[in-house]
Amino acid sequence: MLSHVRIRRRASPRPLRLVVMASLGLAFLAGPVTVQAQPQGVKTVRIGYLSSQSEAGTRAYSEAFREGLRDLGYVEGRNLVIEYRWGDGNNDQLPALAKELTGLNLDLIVSVGGPFAARAAKAATTSTPIVFVSGQAVEAGIVASLARPGGNLTGFDVLAEALDAKRLELIREMLPRAKHVAVLWHPGTPEGEVQRKKLETAAVSMGVKLRFWGASRPGDLGAALAGIAREHFEALLVLADALFTSNAGQIIAFETESRIPAIHFSRVFPDRGGLMSYGADIAAIYRQSATYVDRILKGTKPADLPVAQPTNFELVINRKTAKALGLTIPPSVLARATEIVE
Repeated sequence: MLSHVRIRRRASPRPLRLVVMASLGLAFLAGPVTVQAQPQGVKTVRIGYLSSQSEAGTRAYSEAFREGLRDLGYVEGRNLVIEYRWGDGNNDQLPALAKELTGLNLDLIVSVGGPFAARAAKAATTSTPIVFVSGQAVEAGIVASLARPGGNLTGFDVLAEALDAKRLELIREMLPRAKHVAVLWHPGTPEGEVQRKKLETAAVSMGVKLRFWGASRPGDLGAALAGIAREHFEALLVLADALFTSNAGQIIAFETESRIPAIHFSRVFPDRGGLMSYGADIAAIYRQSATYVDRILKGTKPADLPVAQPTNFELVINRKTAKALGLTIPPSVLARATEIVE
């Protein structure tokens, strides 16, 4: 029986589920959050929000962050001002955006969307507290360790890149005969090279041959997708990157036109017509990041807050896309799905 699988048949906003976060075995935020109104006389809090992604593509995430703040008594227009800066998948402009935020006399900066935004915020200030949402927090040099982040940063490591091998396993389970898989990735960073080597090692053990196609800027994406189309791969693995989230529509249109089954790192893709995704519930993590913001605003030092990691993950499958591709979802995959998009 698959009674645990949620089936969504219409494009209405889904309720955001609370995910319990843990870091190095430390459970926190157990139990419901009590809404507390800010006492009169408390100053207006000013927060910077630096995202490497696009506003439209990640609206559900930023709204989840605001919901988390509202649950804790911080309401925009009443006692909260949020200064938003969007990178739109172009990492080159993040340092300037981060520097701009540091000149606004903010109480705290929230950096979301990946290592590039977190590094830009870190380089821009050593005094303003920073709460980040990113993958590869240690590998990318954002913090020294998860348990003792040090400095003025702490946050949430979403383990996006750590799950690449699992995604490859899932797409192979969906397509048991697939031997040649294209990988869309962001090359040119130390953490990216580590990510590539780990994925290549996993592929060997699965008997799969990978071909990596790189895109670092929005202008690179079209050429990478055209190259994948020319070689007629049996499947596509899209690695985690703000560039790809910000251009999800273009990637999904390519997958539909070329009829290539693909697995992604974020449910943004199957929600919009991609085949499937596997990863942490990112919206819930954004909501939970508000708790770190609250603790820091109340006096806790970022260095004293361990970097948290998710313990709950979601496998989302678009059944309509599977049918269009002529795929039958194997029972072993269907049994693990947390949501089926119709």
